[in-house]
Amino acid sequence: MGDIIPWEQDGEFHLFYLYESRKTPKEGMPWHRVVTKDLVQFQETGEEVASGGPGAPDFNIYTGSIVLDPKGVHHLFYTGQNPANTGVDGRALQLVMHATSHDGMESWQRHEADTFGATEGYETGDWRDPFVFWDEDAKLWRMLITARHGHGPERRRGVIAQCTSRDLSMWEAAPPFWNPRRYIAHECPEVFKWGQWWYMVYSEFSDSFTTRYRMARSLSGPWIVPEYDSLDGRAFYAAKSAARDNRRFFFGWIASRENSNDAGAWQWAGTMSVLEAEQRQDGTLAFHPTEEFRETFTNPLPEDLAGTLLNASDGYADALLPEDPGSTFRAVARFDITKDTRECGVVLRASKDGDTGYTLRLEPQRGRLVFDRWPRTSTGTEQWQISGDVPYAVELERAVSLEPGEHELEVIVDGDICIATVDNTTVLSTRIYDHQAGLLGVFVGEGTTTVTEFSLTTRGEPIGDTADVGLLATIS
Repeated sequence: MGDIIPWEQDGEFHLFYLYESRKTPKEGMPWHRVVTKDLVQFQETGEEVASGGPGAPDFNIYTGSIVLDPKGVHHLFYTGQNPANTGVDGRALQLVMHATSHDGMESWQRHEADTFGATEGYETGDWRDPFVFWDEDAKLWRMLITARHGHGPERRRGVIAQCTSRDLSMWEAAPPFWNPRRYIAHECPEVFKWGQWWYMVYSEFSDSFTTRYRMARSLSGPWIVPEYDSLDGRAFYAAKSAARDNRRFFFGWIASRENSNDAGAWQWAGTMSVLEAEQRQDGTLAFHPTEEFRETFTNPLPEDLAGTLLNASDGYADALLPEDPGSTFRAVARFDITKDTRECGVVLRASKDGDTGYTLRLEPQRGRLVFDRWPRTSTGTEQWQISGDVPYAVELERAVSLEPGEHELEVIVDGDICIATVDNTTVLSTRIYDHQAGLLGVFVGEGTTTVTEFSLTTRGEPIGDTADVGLLATIS
């Protein structure tokens, strides 16, 4: 599944998404939908908005948004694209398109007359991801659009364009909503207000392929860059949010890799993952898996590493559990990290001697969490022909404050998915393909740490008829 378009109504989340069949030749991309009330059980409803067909401007239906007007009509705005229809820049046209539903989102009627492309000054091949919201102060609808200026440095033309409307049908060009002149594009933009703060969320394309946020006291800015401005790492992308009961949830996808191996290139689309945001007193956001998802891990295992002292002032030490915890589990370890410790953390699916497997490594001196694996990629048979000079898996790094003292590292493994969270604030998600089994443990490198708390749980039985618990299966 690709970009998720969440819509909350009457306590239920309707999660529209781009269905990627990965078939060749391409069949045209439709929207599908899943529905959930508890963020644990998901009901698949199937195709919701079909491809317009081989000759239609919306052969591919890309990302958009949904709003409800005062008359109770749902409006769906989306990106239409057909590789056969090119613009003046020689690239496939991207168009904003409109559909409505008068029966509670059971069926959608297209309004072809409302279709429009890039306004003056923007590239015609980048005009996508319309996000529509009501501006109460200005008494009008605003539409944010992923766009690129027609001129300027090729890598820094990205802009969030803006149009406004009174009736959700006729749209007028407005000055750009956000114009940093920094990236290629800012995909899947959205804005929302939470308390006294406005938040702007976008997915950075393509310096880092990361979902980021900005914050401001008003819609007109200025937009503040928080110290830790990303939701997750490289593998979690295109997240958009919905709120319920003063809680805000971000629905993104964890990208799969080509050929289902750890060295494969990241692919577009993957497995849905849900993160919850917590608003701090200063307005900045912390992110972690939902409590609903965590609570599906109800079966405690007797293995325990609490009280383990790892001391290796000039070396390496680890402690591994004797049994493989299985393919799906949740481990929570609390480390008391002494001053000058260079690294510590958790090893996953490790060999009995701890030499191969995966590592989630806290690096206090560098202020980061990184994901690593061994063996790394080899380029030949000789000892030096291995990526041993790469200090961690490229792109899988999160900045986090790791002052001396106690820090919690939570690791959730679900098949080939791994989600790590530090201090309930900083998330790093990834894929783990190559090692399908192995031991779980803790380690320290060049320092001393004590594991003050440790818990290991596996998932309980699903309740009722459910698709998958917590995460949806990859569509491939």
